[in-house]
Formats: sequence, C-alpha cells, structure tokens
Amino acid sequence: MTHYLENRTFAEIAIGDSARLTRTLDRQTIQMFARITGDMNPAHLDEAYAKTAFFHGIVGHGMWTGSLFSALLGTQLPGPGTIYLHQTLRFLHPVCLDETVTASVTVLSKDDAKHHVTFRTLCENARGETVIDGEAVVLAPAEKIRRELVNLPELALIAAPQRCRHLLQERRQGLPALKTAVVHPVDLPSLEGALAAAEAGIIEPLLVGPEHKIRQIAEEHQLDLQGHTLIPTEHSHAAAARAIQLVHEGRAEALMKGKLATEELMEAVVAREGGLRTGRRMSHVFLVDVPSYPKPLLLTDAALNIQPHLMDKRDIVQNAIDLYRTLLPGTPRVAILSAVETVNENIPSTLDATALCKMAERGQITGGIVDGPLAFDNAVSPEAVRLKGIHSAVAGQADILIVPDIESGNMLYKQLRYFSGAQGAGLVLGARVPIILTSRAAEASDRIDSAALALIYARAPHTI
Repeated sequence: MTHYLENRTFAEIAIGDSARLTRTLDRQTIQMFARITGDMNPAHLDEAYAKTAFFHGIVGHGMWTGSLFSALLGTQLPGPGTIYLHQTLRFLHPVCLDETVTASVTVLSKDDAKHHVTFRTLCENARGETVIDGEAVVLAPAEKIRRELVNLPELALIAAPQRCRHLLQERRQGLPALKTAVVHPVDLPSLEGALAAAEAGIIEPLLVGPEHKIRQIAEEHQLDLQGHTLIPTEHSHAAAARAIQLVHEGRAEALMKGKLATEELMEAVVAREGGLRTGRRMSHVFLVDVPSYPKPLLLTDAALNIQPHLMDKRDIVQNAIDLYRTLLPGTPRVAILSAVETVNENIPSTLDATALCKMAERGQITGGIVDGPLAFDNAVSPEAVRLKGIHSAVAGQADILIVPDIESGNMLYKQLRYFSGAQGAGLVLGARVPIILTSRAAEASDRIDSAALALIYARAPHTI
C-alpha cells in the first residue's frame, strides 16, 4: 500500500496519460456525503421519492460521482499542487444504490504558456455505460511534490435508532388502549407525553393529581384536555395512593409516573397493605436501541433495585425474560454482567452469576439461556469473545444484560444514551400492573415508546 502522494509536473505529463479509480455507491456513502455537504435532496435520501423522481441517480448521485474526478486530479494526475480551474459535466446515465463505477481522467491537450492541462473526465458503470462525460482544465504543478498521506480519523454515521420504535409500533397494532393512571402529571413532559400516547391510541389516560396544576400546565402549553378524565387529589402523595386504588377498583390497567420522585411512587406501590405486590420482586427493565449493536437489548435493573440479593436477581432475570418473550420470537440470551468472566470470591457479583446459571439449569429461571459472569465486552462483542477464547451460547450476542446493582446499570444506560445515541423505553415489572417509569429528562417520544411497551406486555398472555 502506498503511504505517500507524489505528483507529476507539467513537464512530466504527456497527452494520452490517464488515471482511474473505482468506487461503489452504498447507502452509508450517500448518507455521509449528504451530511458533510448539507445536500439533503430527497432524490438520493428518500427511497419513496427517488422511485418516482425522473432523474433518480443523475440528480441524486451525480454530485458524488463528479467528486471522483476531483479526487483523481488532486491525488494522482497531476496530483498535489494541482489547481482546479474549470469543469464541464454531462450526466448521461443514473447511478443507483450499490452500483460500482469507474472514474477516469485522460490528458487531451497542454498549454505550454499557461501550464494548463485539459482532461477528459469519464465515468462508466460496470456494464460499460457512460455515466458522466466532460472536460476539466487544471493548472498543473511546476515543482515536484511528495507528501505522506494524511492519517484521517475513521468516520461513522450514528443514525437515530428506529428498530425498537418500529417493533413496538408493529406489536401494538390492533391492541385496545391501556387504561392508565398518570400519577401527578403537573409538568409539561409528563402531561404532554401522556396526551401524545393517548393520541396515538396507546393509552386511555386517567390524569390523577391537583386539578388546577394540571389545567394550568395544559393552558400554558395549549394542550387539549377535552375528552380526558381528571381525578383530583391534593398532592403527589395522594395522587400515588389514588392511582393504586384505581388499579384495585379495576379502572386502571397500568400506572405512568408523572412529576414525582420514583421513591414516592414506588413506596405506595410496594406497600404491604393496599399496594400492588405480587409474589415476584419488582424490577425495572429498559428496552434499548443502540445504533452500533445489531439488535434490541434489554437492560436491567438500572432504576429500582439498589443492591439486589441473589433471589432478587432471580426475579429480575425472570421479569426481563418474560418481557422479551412478549416482544420477540425465540429464546433470549441472558448475560449476567460483572467485571470479569471468571468466578472470584472477592467479587460477589461473579458468585451471584454462577448461582443464577445453576438456577436456570434447575428450572428456577425459565425461558432463556443464562450465562455469566461475563464482562460487558464479552457479552456484546464477538471479537472480544474470539480473542479471549470464551465458549458460550450467550457471549458476544446477548439479548438481555443483567447488571450487578443500580449504580452500574444506571451509568451503563446513560453512557449508551449520551455517548452512543441509544434510545430507550422503560417499564417496571413484577407488580400487579406494568408501571411506565421514565427519567425526568425523558422526551415525549420516550414516554410514548414506554407506554407502547406497557400495552404490549399487559395484553400478552402471561402470568406473574
């Protein structure tokens, strides 16, 4: 591989000299080119539009194809020191997605007085059809130049994740809206999220809280409360208690957290008298869409259980498996995370992981393939698994990540979200009804996705 660029001076160039390069136009190239140039022409970014566009390929991809000539002239012939003066291009044939083209420049004439060189610029597809034809005029360098190649950083596009959103939309089709007690929705994010989920047909909200505050927020932000039920309470604590009562009365099938602390809501939920306990430990599960991971992930528990004991973790694992099986076909691969992949008595989470695997073998955990301890890289990276020589049905391809405690889980989720652009929907399971529990910083779209997750789970034929 050549690690330097070397030009050809005007004196070294002869008529008939040529250079060429071959490239394939894939989807990532189109998107990256559009992002860099700001060219958001739907003819090359919107497939539905492009199929009806008369010049599909020519208008949409001609700019990218034409840039190949600049690359040739600036790096090969004449190379470094070349000044581009003039270019004409005729677009003769479309360039389609995943098509390979070869661009070439050939010397047609030289102007000794001005050191100008005229090139024919030609681009052909794999079938030999001319895609672009034209001419370029450059000022060729007079001095020899040799430069090392610039070490450019790798580029990667991080698209807004949509897989989980599409999955939720598909799975909730045809399901009747979930009667949901929205607890203390007295700020814009919680009230707007609940109303948006209602507009999407996901929930039928019962707005539980101080009526004057709810109406004030709605009025300030032009939110329409018409047709929605308001159940007045004095304050947030009373709202949580009343919402749980609505579940006992059969009027609510789910809870949605509004503007109150998680501890305040969950204190009422876990109360031994009048709460929503079952025989299962309650736990929070995130459905996470990470752009760099090839499939959806479930992450638990990052929001509820602070330092769960072994039997708590058994329920945490089972809750996550049950949720996965309402969403996706097949048997989920469950990775019990720790700092290492070997058992170490000085790292308690490795001992718990070992016990959980044995519990899965003995039928105390059902419906999933469980393995651990696994460090994070071993759980999600096939390359790390290969390099470390780990033999596991879970390693490198986990569907569910079980963290040791709330600190590691919370940090992991927020790192995925803020560093990797991951999107997430959150749900508390193990209570009599699903509890839609999102961060106070969650966007309305996150609340809608979480509501959809609750709807799918609540309508699934399972037993806690």
